[in-house]
Amino acid sequence: MHAKLTESFSRRYFWLRLLTLTVSVLGLSACQGTSHHKVPSWEFVSFNVKPAQYRIMNQTRINWEVRDDVAHFCAHAKSMGREQSYLTPPMACAIWDILNAECTIVTGPVTSHVALGHEVRHCFEGHFHR
Repeated sequence: MHAKLTESFSRRYFWLRLLTLTVSVLGLSACQGTSHHKVPSWEFVSFNVKPAQYRIMNQTRINWEVRDDVAHFCAHAKSMGREQSYLTPPMACAIWDILNAECTIVTGPVTSHVALGHEVRHCFEGHFHR
């Protein structure tokens, strides 16, 4: 009898932990895209700058384009799948042209210093999210 109760409790505890983890993960990914004003906390963490020889561009001309359809435009530019772009719509993006040493940052009409700085880093370092 005691073994059955322990097994039942263990099973319930497992499912409760799994449910809690699932809800936490869904909540975290929703924070990225539910509002243009919410920036994930990891964006505020300091990072090590890549040495000049490892950047995709050291000198670049930066253009800033403001669009009302930033999420749709950037999702299309980044070739995001429908599901990913729905769950975490991009707040901004950077599109770079290495041959012409040009980078265009695309944001919405409301953005943050952090989002803009994040995209500037993409202009110099390319895909650094790896």
